[in-house]
Formats: sequence, structure tokens, C-alpha cells
Amino acid sequence: MKIICTRTLLSDAIAGVSKAVSGRATIPALEGILLQAEGFQVTLTGHDTEIGITTTIEANVIEPGQAVIPAKLFGDLIRRMNGDEVEITTIMNGMANIKGASAEFDIASLSVDDYPTLPAPGADETLEIQASILTEMISRTLYAVSQDDKKPVHTGELFSIEKEKLTVVALDGYRLAITEQEVQASKEIDIIIPAKTLTEVSRLLGDGEEIVKISANRHFVVFKASGYTIISRLIEGAFLDYKRVIPQGHRTRVEVDVKPFSETIERASLIITERLKNPLRVTFGDNVLVRCQTNLGKVQDHLEASVEGEAVEIGFNNRYLLDALRNSGCEKVILELSGALSPVKVLPSEQDLKDGKRPFRFLVLPVRFKND
Repeated sequence: MKIICTRTLLSDAIAGVSKAVSGRATIPALEGILLQAEGFQVTLTGHDTEIGITTTIEANVIEPGQAVIPAKLFGDLIRRMNGDEVEITTIMNGMANIKGASAEFDIASLSVDDYPTLPAPGADETLEIQASILTEMISRTLYAVSQDDKKPVHTGELFSIEKEKLTVVALDGYRLAITEQEVQASKEIDIIIPAKTLTEVSRLLGDGEEIVKISANRHFVVFKASGYTIISRLIEGAFLDYKRVIPQGHRTRVEVDVKPFSETIERASLIITERLKNPLRVTFGDNVLVRCQTNLGKVQDHLEASVEGEAVEIGFNNRYLLDALRNSGCEKVILELSGALSPVKVLPSEQDLKDGKRPFRFLVLPVRFKND
């Protein structure tokens, strides 16, 4: 293989596909990037058997062929070269010669024969959605994905695809995040996509207006946009019936400014550490009173809010409540409470409704006080 291509194009492509490359793969070849040169282009592939990313760039292909080059070293040296063009030539002794302006490297390549073929997902095109909308849906919910491998099915997000609606759900047993978007889908299907895949999808696709094509079946999902194809295995299993845990109605309704409420929680959290954990005591009455006490000391703070209904004191994990506020993306939120031990709904205020509909619903479970 011998190719000449634009250095910046190659560097960007390496950075993109490297997101699917494992640093410690059981198969050494998977620590590299596969280059396939043919015609007037080079296709780059990175994958770790769970997620695969491919992209194609223009190149002057002098000799077609394939090579697998260690991803980290490849990315570092291409990024640091000072020329506009890069020449890559594979040598018979398993080396790759890389030239750019004044620099020339001979580096050991990996075995092409040992590089596993990307799976053929056979997934039908399911829906199209604007990149910025998809990225917002992912970023709004990803914080609630479980980090506990004991329940693998909740380490991903549920994509519930209906003919005219996409619902994305994440939960970890302590909080729940739901966001919905009107779409036009060609089929209905529920799939669970690993959090890692969605993180890389949002990073690669960004918040532009480009249309993302999503194809899915029971085993794979494929995202296509921005010149990239992202193939991921799905998580198999039954996702929690989340609709059953959402309280119907409420006894207390609170409208509060997100920034002051977040700052109040952050101040109270100064006396909470990994070793000294205690819930926040939040009283919703004439205003909002936040209290906490640990061996470091105690704190009391309050802020103005609009409270309707019964006064209630409820315990919160400080981080879980703060995550919900930060990921709302709103200036104001509404909290709906049904008692001290019932999950709290966090909803957008009236000014943040889209076409009269809520763009998200969050749920935060309360914490019991030791004396309860």
C-alpha cells in the first residue's frame, strides 16, 4: 500500500475512529486502525468488537492495499507533523513508512490478517433525526445511566422508537431521565444502546443541522452522519418498565430558579464527602430551606420559590438532585412531590415547553433519614 493524503484530513479521521479503539485489546490488532486504500480514497476503521467506527477520506492511492497501524502512535505522529501532506507506505517486513515534510518514521504495523471483520448488522433504516436534536437528547439523559455492571441492561439507554415519536430513557435505580421527540420512523422497535456508544455518537456528530440516519434491528444499531458510520452491538435484556414508577399527580408543586437552587445545594455539599455522607434535608414550605449536618459541621441555607400545596420535608442525595438540575438546561424547573418518601418529578417550567409539550421528565428518589 502506498498513499498520499492531506495531513489534517487524516488526523481528523484518526481522531474520530480512535474513539472505538481499545487501549488493551485481547486481540493486539484491535489496538490499531485499519487502513484500506482503493481507487481515490482511504477508509479508516477502529473497533473493539462492541462498537466500530469507519470513515473515508480522499487520497492519492499509488498502490492499493491494507495496513493496521497502532492507533495512539499513529494519531500522535500525524498530528505533530509539520507538512500539508503525508505519505504512507507499507514495507514487506511488517513496517509502515510515514513521511511528512522534514519528518520520516518507520513504525511496526500490526497484522491485517488478525484484524476482525466488522459485523454486517443487516439493520433496516429506521428513522432520521437532526444531529443537534439527537445530541441534546443524549446529553440530557446520559447522566442517569447506571454505572453498576450487576445490571448490564441499565448501563445503556432505552431508545423506544414509535412511528411518530422517539423516547430516550436512562435510569440507575436512584434517578430516571426521559426525553421525547417527534419523528417519522419507518418501523417501531425498542433497543438498548450502550452508554459508551452514545457518548461517542454525540462527540462525533456534534450539534449541527446535519441529518443522522439510524438503522436498527434486535442486535445492532447503526448511525450514519458527518462522514462517519458507527456500528454498535445492543445490550440484550428487559429494560425496567419505567412508566410504572412515575407518580401520578402530586400534593406539592414548587417552581424554582435553577441557578440559585444549584448554588444552594453546592454550598451545602461542602460538608459532604465520600467518607462523610449525609442526605440534604430540603423543606418546601413558605420558601425552600436546605439543611445538612456531618462531622465536618452543619449548614442551613434558604432561597425563594413558588410553593403550592402541602409543606413537606424530604431527603436528597446532593449529587443526584444537582445532576437533575444541571442537565435540565432550563432557567426554572418545576418539582412535583407526593410526600416525603415518593419520587420527585423534575419538569421544565411553562416557558421551556416545546409546542406545549415537556422536552424532558426527570425523577429523583428520596433518601430516608436515619430516624425515620
